[in-house]
Amino acid sequence: MTKSDIRQINSEEVIFYVDLSKGEIKKDTLIKAIRLFIEEKNNYTQKSTYGVVLFQENDNPISEYDKGGFKTITNIIEEKWETRPKDQTFIENGLFEILSYIFRASREHDKIYRIIIISDTPSERSEDYHNAVYDLILKSKKFRTFIDIIRIGNDAFYPDEMKLKIITSETNGGVFYCNPAQFLDMLISLVKHKEEFNLIKGEKEGSEILEEDKIFYEKLAVDLISLSSEDEEICTICDQELCPICGTYSDEVHKCFNCSAKFHSCCAAEYSLTNNIGFMHIFRCPQCDTLLKLDEDYVELILQEKLETEEGEVSDYESEQEEEIPIIEEMGVELEMEIPGGPSKKINEEEAIHILSSEDKIQIEIEPSSEESLKDVVKVPQPPPKPPKPPKIPIKGFFGPKIQLNAKTNKNKNSIKTNSSLSSEKENTLSITKLRPPRKKSKMKFCMICGATVQNCLNCPNCGAKID
Repeated sequence: MTKSDIRQINSEEVIFYVDLSKGEIKKDTLIKAIRLFIEEKNNYTQKSTYGVVLFQENDNPISEYDKGGFKTITNIIEEKWETRPKDQTFIENGLFEILSYIFRASREHDKIYRIIIISDTPSERSEDYHNAVYDLILKSKKFRTFIDIIRIGNDAFYPDEMKLKIITSETNGGVFYCNPAQFLDMLISLVKHKEEFNLIKGEKEGSEILEEDKIFYEKLAVDLISLSSEDEEICTICDQELCPICGTYSDEVHKCFNCSAKFHSCCAAEYSLTNNIGFMHIFRCPQCDTLLKLDEDYVELILQEKLETEEGEVSDYESEQEEEIPIIEEMGVELEMEIPGGPSKKINEEEAIHILSSEDKIQIEIEPSSEESLKDVVKVPQPPPKPPKPPKIPIKGFFGPKIQLNAKTNKNKNSIKTNSSLSSEKENTLSITKLRPPRKKSKMKFCMICGATVQNCLNCPNCGAKID
C-alpha cells in the first residue's frame, strides 16, 4: 500500500445532518450520542474531522464543517434546537447543502466524506426533488462520498423507504431503523471507517460517461498557470528541466495555482492518464490534491502515441524471436554432392533429397549461383537407426524349430488383461464407508441492521453489524 493510499484511508470528514421534527429523541440524548461517537472515532483514528447541519424554522440552515472536536457540534445543537422546524422534513434540502459543500471542498482536498442523516419523519417531496438530489449523488461518487440514514421511530413501513434505499445504495451506505432506546447503539455501530468495507471495488459494467457530467467536473477543476519570473523551470514529476518524454525545450513548464508544483506538458499528461478521477484529462495535484485539468485533445494525442510505441516494441520483440530456417526446396540452385569412393557430380534438389533418404550423407556443398554466392555448408542430421529385430526362441527342446515372437503385441495384450483385472478388483473392493457425503450448501443470510445479503461472513460487509 502506497503512502497516498494510507493518507486517503485515514483522512475522513463525518457530517451529521439532524432532521428531527417530531422529537422522537430528546436533545440531551442526541448530544450524548454524538459526543460518544466522536470520542470513539478519535480513539480509532486521529485524522477525522466533523461537521453538522441543522435547519431553522424561518431562517437559513446552520452549518459547520471540518471541525476537530465535538464541542462546536454539540454547541450548535444546544443553541439551535428549539428553533428547528417541527412540522416537516428537509432531507432533500439538507443533502443539497452538504453535497454543495463537498463539491467546493473537493477542489482542494482529497478525502472521504461521510454523511450521517438522523431523521424521524418521512419525506413528502415530489419526484423532481428526488431526481435532482439523485443526480448530485451520482456526481459525488467520484469524490468518495458515503451516505448513511438512521430512521428513528416505531412504524413498520415508511412511504419514502424506497427513495432512501436508492440514495444509500449508490453511495455504499445503508438505511438503519431503530426506536429511541436503540439510537445510541445504532450510531456507535457506524464508527468504523467506511473505506475499510470498500477497498476492493470493481468497475461498473457498461458505465457510460455523460457529456454533462464531464462539463460539471471540468468546471470544478482548474487549469495550470504560467510560471513567474522567479520560478525555476524544474518539473515536479520528472525533477528535470528538459522534458524526458519529448526531449524538446518547446515543452513549456506550467504550475499549480495552489502550491506552485511545476509540470511539463508531457509529464502532466502521462501522470493524468494513470491518476485521473475518471476523466483522463482531470487529475489531482500530486503535491496538494488540488483538482487540475489539461486540454483533453492533447491528452488523447499523448495516449495515442504511447499506444503506438508499445505496439511497435511488441512487434520488434516478436520479429527478433523468429528463426529463419533454410529449406532445400526453396533454394532453387543445383547441389554438388560428394560420394565417397567416386567423383562428385551435379544433381538437382529431388535427387539430393532421394539420396539423403537412402544414404548416410552428412554434408552438401552448394555451388555459387549466378546472382549470389552461397558459401555456407548445410549440415543434415543422420536418420535414426532401425530398431533391432526380436530374437528367435527355440521350442520343443534345444534342437527344435525356432520362432520369432512379437513382443509389442504380447505386451499390449498383457497390459490390457492386467488393466481389466485391476479395474474389476477395484470395483469389487469398493467400500461404502469411503464414499464422501454430499457437501452442505452455504446459506444466504440477511443483515438485521441494513438488510444486506450475507454469505459465509460473521460481520456484515456493508455496515459491520454482527451476523447471527
